[in-house]
Amino acid sequence: MSIENISQAKANIAATGAYKTLTSFFDEGSFTSVNTLAKSQDTYAEVVAGFGTVEGLPVYAFAQNSDFCGGAMSKAQAAKIKKIYDLALKTGAPVVGFYDSKGGRLDEGNALLAGYGEVLNSAAKLSGVVPQVSVVLGSCLGTGALNAVSADFVIVTKESKLSLDTMGNNADAQTNAKSGVASIVADDEADAVAKARELICYLPANNLNATPLAEAVDADGSKGCICHSIVDDGSIFKLGAEFGSAARTILARVEGQVIGAINTTGDALTADDSTKIAKFVRFCDAFSIPVVTCINSKGFEDIKSAAKVTSAYAEATTAKISVVTGTAIGALYIALAGTGANADVVYALPEAVISPVNPEAAALIIAPEKMNVSVEEQKNVAAQFASENLSAENAAECGYVDDVVTKEEIRATIVSALDMLMGKRVETLSKKHSTI
Repeated sequence: MSIENISQAKANIAATGAYKTLTSFFDEGSFTSVNTLAKSQDTYAEVVAGFGTVEGLPVYAFAQNSDFCGGAMSKAQAAKIKKIYDLALKTGAPVVGFYDSKGGRLDEGNALLAGYGEVLNSAAKLSGVVPQVSVVLGSCLGTGALNAVSADFVIVTKESKLSLDTMGNNADAQTNAKSGVASIVADDEADAVAKARELICYLPANNLNATPLAEAVDADGSKGCICHSIVDDGSIFKLGAEFGSAARTILARVEGQVIGAINTTGDALTADDSTKIAKFVRFCDAFSIPVVTCINSKGFEDIKSAAKVTSAYAEATTAKISVVTGTAIGALYIALAGTGANADVVYALPEAVISPVNPEAAALIIAPEKMNVSVEEQKNVAAQFASENLSAENAAECGYVDDVVTKEEIRATIVSALDMLMGKRVETLSKKHSTI
């Protein structure tokens, strides 16, 4: 191939939508393509791949190229994606995949299956080593969806389709958001690219590096939620907002340092809430991101998913700070703040209630004579009993919380704890992994 033909081929590839997606994702002028001219049968490989920087941070990325054979998976495409994973493993940098494909090149037969398998295997090896983000811009159906959802975070556009069902049933963005498959729903491609860039700035390059630091900003406690009193103003990045209703998971910054924050909203944790919390804690632990848990909940609704939460907290060796902001009862207190969570420090707001059972049951067991009133009055009696016997002050006196702090004091207290825990090191038992 002559120099002129090579230049023309590169120009044709650079004019495709996938190439433009990657250049819009990376910092201007930083994108370098790999295996640029790799062929797939009678055309160029159905993916553009390479590396560059996002806000100065090194990142690998690939984008399925629907301009070539509809972006269909092939052995050539698999080879290019696998090379990106291999480079990321060698150098320790995040991988972002942009998905838009009509399926696979079925005429390649078993070679196509082998290609899918190699890509899935490479992604699995990277899990917990470097962060992985999938961005679904168009169709991602069938076996290809397995790779997309194996990433740590999945961003979908409102018009995207993501499902193992090759017919695209129940593949819409809203369904994937409510089921927890999608972490973020973007309006369109431009919004998805912008959200992927923003997310990268919260993530470490790999499991041995620290998260990127940012300029410290004061908190804004006027917004009501306790998280706003703790984290830097404007630093909240929401994840899984439509999956579960009683818990919120966010990445945020405290004095410029990235944390993972979990805020329970008062209701009992459903199976979806518990699954979301457990997955988020495991991610934060894999990359040594401190976890701050704000607890106000009536308990767990589902025992199986509750076990996932308990296991995730118990095994996590990253810095763990728990703040009881409202009610923390029984198994939920133990799992998120007590000895089961193995939290490093536990704080409580003055109005917090900490009890082995709900206040009504505690009053009935401990002081049955006081509950010998009408049903209408029992709730008031139980509330009075809780304030006198199940208060944060009582818990602190018994050593179940480290300190009682006001909402105005909580940010400074968390900042101090994070500074203290920065050098945390924990040796664990030799094993492959837990079975919960």
